[in-house]
Amino acid sequence: MSRSDRVTGTAFEDVVITGLGFVLPGADTPEGVWRHLSQGESQLSNLPPVISGSTGIHSAGRLDDFDHAPYLPDLPDNFAKRYSREILVVLSAVQNAVRDAAFGDDGALDPPRTGVVASCSRGPVEWWSQTASGAVWDQARPPVSTAQAVFASLAGTPASLSAVRLGAQGLVSTVSNACVGGHQALALAAQEIRRGAADVMFVVGHELPLVPEVLQVYSASGTSVLSRDTDPKRAIKPYDIRRDGFALGEGAVVAVLERASHAEARRAQVYAALRSVHSVSEAAHATRMDLTGKSTAQLMAETLDAIGATAGELDYICGHGTATRYNDLAESRALSHLYGPRRSDWAPLGSIKPVYGHLLGAAGLLNCAALALMLKRQCLVPTINCEAVEPECDHDHVTEGARPGRPRLAMSLAFAIGSQSSALVLEAAA
Repeated sequence: MSRSDRVTGTAFEDVVITGLGFVLPGADTPEGVWRHLSQGESQLSNLPPVISGSTGIHSAGRLDDFDHAPYLPDLPDNFAKRYSREILVVLSAVQNAVRDAAFGDDGALDPPRTGVVASCSRGPVEWWSQTASGAVWDQARPPVSTAQAVFASLAGTPASLSAVRLGAQGLVSTVSNACVGGHQALALAAQEIRRGAADVMFVVGHELPLVPEVLQVYSASGTSVLSRDTDPKRAIKPYDIRRDGFALGEGAVVAVLERASHAEARRAQVYAALRSVHSVSEAAHATRMDLTGKSTAQLMAETLDAIGATAGELDYICGHGTATRYNDLAESRALSHLYGPRRSDWAPLGSIKPVYGHLLGAAGLLNCAALALMLKRQCLVPTINCEAVEPECDHDHVTEGARPGRPRLAMSLAFAIGSQSSALVLEAAA
């Protein structure tokens, strides 16, 4: 379907999501992720004593005993030995996305018209931590005087090697912009399709942040945003008055964006259409968003206005939902400015962070994938662990369990260090 940009009047085709790929704690398929989200099954687990004892942090979303072989059976052992765990996780998630999007050997992927855009907030911190300190939690130190070190140390290597594996000869890039990076990677990929440069773009979010340096940064006295709850299943409590922060998660998420006519020609499945993505700098504070909610409300309104929609048409908002006081209050205040004081008019605001943890640079991709699954399944997923609601956040968070319905438009929110904010809108497939 063709549309026109409301600002420029330029005609463009819809961009649709035709495949999802995952390597997450306890899940590597859309069906597995849907089960966890819809049934409210947290995949957080206890950190080893060597970590919790030195940091006071007990919970994380961990990829325990990850093995790339089932996903990449054709990858030669001599190649796999040169790749970091993060590279293998990303390549596996991309392969899962290829399978879900039903790209076979039939020429559906035209190399010059296929690209890869990734988002990762800090790059290969696991490799750098091993190299700098000699080990990560007693793991062996990697050699640095080898060709392996050249690409293992670069933030863009997972995207580049994904492109090599796919044969993608279009745009290949990696965005590093904290928690809004996932949305911005989606925007960059969609732009390539809308300007006619690509038919298919693989958008990858990946983060493996469970290293001493990152955990210490996030748990430092005076700046701690990590939950110290000893029960990992209840560690993240968005919009709940008992909240005390989030837990980090590791993994990779891939969304396959495709030109609508290209998807239709090959009779591809469609999860949803990516209608609008918008990012701004609120220029409010070095580490947090505008706490009044006014800037976020304006961002949300502009994201909707770009497609001729209004707040009243939103059926669900997947919030950043980090279970930190500032985040929770800012999101609720934004809804107050966007909708007005009557809370019955507000779209439900939920969070999926308690299920897989905060994946930082991959968080926006995971939100997007969750929305795509909700729109495809026509069901909203619950916000778990939200039981004693913060008074200022006392509105609909879908706390009763999965909620079947007929959602058509849904929004994802993301906030980042430096008061950067982003929103995207998905629409259910016709």
